[in-house]
Amino acid sequence: MNKKLAVFDLDGTLLYTLEDLCASVNYALAQEALPLRTLDEVRNFVGNGILKLIERAVPPGTDREQTLRVFAAFKAHYALHSTDTTRVYEGVPELLEGLKNAGFRLGVVSNKADSAAGPLIAHYFPGVFDCVVGERENVRKKPAPDAVLEIIGNMGLNVGDCVYIGDSEVDIQTAENAGCDCISVSWGFKTREFLLNNGAKIVCDSAYALVKALGL
Repeated sequence: MNKKLAVFDLDGTLLYTLEDLCASVNYALAQEALPLRTLDEVRNFVGNGILKLIERAVPPGTDREQTLRVFAAFKAHYALHSTDTTRVYEGVPELLEGLKNAGFRLGVVSNKADSAAGPLIAHYFPGVFDCVVGERENVRKKPAPDAVLEIIGNMGLNVGDCVYIGDSEVDIQTAENAGCDCISVSWGFKTREFLLNNGAKIVCDSAYALVKALGL
C-alpha cells in the first residue's frame, strides 16, 4: 500500500479495554439493582458508542429515565477506572514506531466519548498520534465517515492517502463509507471468521502481519 495516513480504531485495535468497560457497566447496573452482564455480553455490546452500550446492557423494556441514570453512573465510574486493567495490545507500540519512521501520519477515530478517548491515547501513547477524535455531540458516530474525513481534510490529504484499521464490522463499514482502504485485525473483540463474514478484505492476526500488509 502506498499510503500517507493510518487511522486506527481504539477499543479492540490499539487497547484491550473490555474488562474496564465491563466493570463500569456492571457498577452502573448495580446502582439501579439491574442484572449484571458477562464479559462476553459486553464484548458484543460495544462498537456503536457508550450510550448504545448502555442501551444494550439494560434489560429490554427499561424506561428511558432509568437508562440515562445507568448511563450517567457508567460515565462517572469509567472516568475514574478506565486504566485499571486496560493494556496495549502486543506489538502495537513497535507497529506505530515503524509507521512514524516510514513517514506516516497517525490518527484515531473512536466511538468512545471524546472526553475518554483523548486521555486514554495520551496516557498509553504520549506524543504518538497527530489527531484523536472521539464521540462528540452533533457529529455522526461510526459507521458514518465524518470523523475519518475530518482527519483526512485537516491533514491536507486525500481519501486515497488513508488506510483505516479496526477490529469490527463497524470499522469495515466506516472505511467503506469514507471511501478508503480498510485493514481488519482479529486480535480485538471480533474473530477472523466474523470479520470475513462481514466484508473484511484483509485480516491481520498480529501487529507483525499488519506491518507486512502496509508494505513496511
